[in-house]
Amino acid sequence: MMKRKEQYKEVKELTIAKDIRIRFNETDPLGIVWHGYYITYFEDGREAFGREHGISYLDVNKYGYTTPIVKSSCEHKLPLRYGDVARIETTIVNTPAAKIIFRYKIFDGNNNLACTGETVQVFVNIEGMMVLNYPPFFEEWRRKKGLDK
Repeated sequence: MMKRKEQYKEVKELTIAKDIRIRFNETDPLGIVWHGYYITYFEDGREAFGREHGISYLDVNKYGYTTPIVKSSCEHKLPLRYGDVARIETTIVNTPAAKIIFRYKIFDGNNNLACTGETVQVFVNIEGMMVLNYPPFFEEWRRKKGLDK
C-alpha cells in the first residue's frame, strides 16, 4: 500500500527557472520586498512553467477549463531587496488527485534560498463546476510527461 506522502512527489525533471528583477514598487520604505509580492512571483513561475510545457492558462482555457488556486503557502527565509535579480524555480508535483500542485523556491542574487512555497489548483469546467477527475487534455499531458505511472 502506497502512503499518502509517497503519492505527492516533485518531478525534478519538470522544473523551470525564471529570473526576475525586483522593482521599486514591490518594496517597502526599507527597500525590502513586501510579503504579498511573493505570491505574484509564484505566478510568474507558474506562467513560465505553463508556457514551456504547454499548460499555460490560455492552453487550459481553450479546452474549456480554468484552474483557480484553492490553497497557497509561502515561507520566507531571507529578504529580497530592490534591484536584486532573483531566480524562481517552479516544479510540478505528481499527484493522483485531480489538481495541479506547484512548489516554488526563490533564490536571491547570491543563490541563497529566500523563500519557498506551494500552490494548489483545481479544474473548473466552463459551467463553473469543479471536476473531480483529470480533464482529458490534462490526462494526455500527464501521459506525455510520464506522470501517469
